[in-house]
Parts: sequence; structure tokens; C-alpha cells
Amino acid sequence: MELLLLFYKLIVWGYTAFDYISSEQREGSWFVLSSLIYFCLSLFASIVRNVRWKKRAALCSVVLVILSSVYVEPLFVLLLPFNGYELASFYIPRLWGIWAALLVPIVWLDPSAGKLYGFVALFSFVSVTAVKRHIERMEQQEDRLDQMRHDLHRLTRRISEYHQYIKQSEYTLQLEERNRLSQRIHDQIGHSLAGALIQMEAAKRLMDGDRDKAKQLLENAIHISKEGMEQIRMTLKQIKPPLEQIGLNRVKLFIEEFSAQHHLPVPLVCKGDLDVITPIQWKVIYENIAEALTNAVKYAEATAIAVEIHVLNRIIKVEVKDNGKGAAKIKKGLGIIGMEERAASVHGTVIVDGTNGFSVTTLLPIHE
Repeated sequence: MELLLLFYKLIVWGYTAFDYISSEQREGSWFVLSSLIYFCLSLFASIVRNVRWKKRAALCSVVLVILSSVYVEPLFVLLLPFNGYELASFYIPRLWGIWAALLVPIVWLDPSAGKLYGFVALFSFVSVTAVKRHIERMEQQEDRLDQMRHDLHRLTRRISEYHQYIKQSEYTLQLEERNRLSQRIHDQIGHSLAGALIQMEAAKRLMDGDRDKAKQLLENAIHISKEGMEQIRMTLKQIKPPLEQIGLNRVKLFIEEFSAQHHLPVPLVCKGDLDVITPIQWKVIYENIAEALTNAVKYAEATAIAVEIHVLNRIIKVEVKDNGKGAAKIKKGLGIIGMEERAASVHGTVIVDGTNGFSVTTLLPIHE
């Protein structure tokens, strides 16, 4: 800002100096002295950072320009708008007030000089105001960028802490589950096996003396062992999640990660009895959904994608539909061919439609 003002002042001073020399006034010592003092004050105002000294330098420049225009060169008054703008901006908050202050000297000037002064005043007012506004906008943008960097750093730190918390929570849950299983095995299965072992040891000792008692003890041991085996089976059944839960959770996890990565809403709708879907069918469903979603982002330019898994009476229908540009004529690439081959491996088929957006439907038979 200060350098631009200094450049404008130098241009106007050059015009003033040219007019002074062409008027054949050979005694130019006062003109040179006034010019040197003027530019020293301007340089001082552009270098100093203290507002009080800036005000004093602007005031001295205004006084110097007025005195020089009266006693040295009348065109020195053309430098007054720039210094007047600097001085008025410290005390007048509104732009129209500054503009009015710059036009005051026209009252004391002759018409020809007044027109030239008015032009210079208008130029200085418009150019300096535009530069100030631009600098203010740049400073605001810098402040916003700094705030965004701060927010990004804070969010990154929170996400890192959140991931660490999730890992710690998962580890804690694993420890709690291990502790629960260990306690259950010790309290139920361990006691049953220990009781069966004691019964068999007693039967071994009574085998030669009291065969009936030994037989009874062996039957008790067999009964206790069967109960222990049943408890083991029930415990493992409770621990192992259902197959459909594993497949569905894998699909949900992929869709959530895909939606967050590409900033696209991808709702998942499930209908019907998902228990009938076999593990190999879940694998085909997962891979076909992943391929269809990737193609929708890559080629369809979609802003929303919907996924539906619908179990009907005899077939499993999996549809991935987007609101993209679609295609009147479908040209099968490696992605669609791969989906068809995966579906065909479990006796299914794939239907592709590009008339209204783009949709990929996988149909798999339900095995009795």
C-alpha cells in the first residue's frame, strides 16, 4: 500500500517537475529542497510502524505541499490528494467524508488548476480506495485460511485420538470377552470334566472289587461328559456369529467407508430373510456391490447411489442404482464381465440398465 502511494506521488511529482522546468524558472533550489523534504517525509511514513508518527508525517507532508504550492510551484498542490487521503483516513471513518475533504482545496484554486486537481483527486481516491479494499480482502482471506488450518489441525488431532480410543476399546472388549469365556469354562465345563475324571478314577479302583458300583460310576462319568460336551457346543454356538451377520456387516462396513471417502450418500436397504444367503453368495454380493459402486463414481458422475438387498421366494435380488448420466448402449467392460462371471459361478445372473441413471442388478437363486 505504502509503495503504491509512493509510486503515484512520484508520477505526479514528475509532471510537476516537468512543468516547473518548462516554465524557464532556472532558480530551482527551493523546488529541489521542497521535493527532497517531501520524499523524505513520504519514505519515513512508509517505513515507520507507529501510528502516531505516521499521523505526524502525513500532517507535515500536507503542510509542506500547501506551502510549496503557494511559494515555490503552484502545481505542487496536485500532491495534496494523496497526502490528504492519508491524513483524512486517520480521522474520518467514512469514504464520502474523505472524498469531501479532498475536494475542499478546489474552492481556492483557479478553474484550470481546479479541473486538474479534481482529476488527480478523483484518481487518487478511486485507486487508493480500491487498493485498500483489495488488501483488506486479502487479509480477511488470510485470517480465514489460518482459521481453517487451525480447525483442520484440531480435527486431525481429534480423529487420531478417536481412532486410538476405538483401538483401545476394541482391545478392552477382547480382554473382557476372553475373561468371560475363561470364567465360564472354569465354572461350568471345567467342573464337569473334573467331576467326570473323579468318577472314572473311582470306577477304576472299584473295577476288581465291586463291578456294579464301578459300572454306576462309569455311567455317571459318561453322563457328566455328555453334559460337558453340550455346554461346550452351546458356548461355541453363542460365540460364533451367524453367517448372514458376517456377510451383511462386511457389506455395511464397505458402503460406509465408500460413502465417507467419496462424500456420496449410499443408503442400504435390506428386505426378506437374509438367513437363506450362503457364505459364497455373500462373497459374490459383496464383490459385485463393490465393483458397481466403483464404476458409478468413475464413469456415471453420480451424486447419489442406492443399494438394495431383497430376498424373495426363490431368488436373491441385489440392486445398485445411481442417478448418473447412464448410457443408451451398454458396452461391457472388464468390470461388468467380472460381475457376470461371479454371479454365474453360483448359478446367478447380472442385469445392467442405463436408461434411467445406471443400475446393476444381481440375481442369485435360493438353495433349498
